[in-house]
Amino acid sequence: MLEVKTIPAEDTYDIRRRILRPHQSIEQCKFEQDHAEGAFHLGAFYEGTLISIASFSPQNQPLLTESPSYRLRGMATLEEYRDQKAGSTLIKYAEQNLADRGVQAVWCNARHHVKGYYAKLGWEELGEPFDIPGIGTHIAMYKTLGTSR
Repeated sequence: MLEVKTIPAEDTYDIRRRILRPHQSIEQCKFEQDHAEGAFHLGAFYEGTLISIASFSPQNQPLLTESPSYRLRGMATLEEYRDQKAGSTLIKYAEQNLADRGVQAVWCNARHHVKGYYAKLGWEELGEPFDIPGIGTHIAMYKTLGTSR
């Protein structure tokens, strides 16, 4: 059984480094927006073990007209737990949380090879693919959120 909880930014750093940036230091895995006002970090726990993480911060995307919007960064799940649906559970939880706050859209710079994962969750491509040096090809993706009020 998965449990989704808000976690401190610091609890995301190890999984970010292990899964997303194995050739970088923990210091390089800290994001400027980790402690921005309104930022939050989610963790999915399986039998008490943190297996998946995602970070969200208020940041508009220049190609999106929806505002306010939030950016997803550092989405990662430990390889041995990828059959637990932790990532999609985190995203759905965050989408509902953000919609409840009146946020209009959520977006990310997705690694090009996982864009299909986000598409299955209802996210759409935005703009053209681009390269992040040392990390790889990415594509901006977004989802417009409906409010539940």
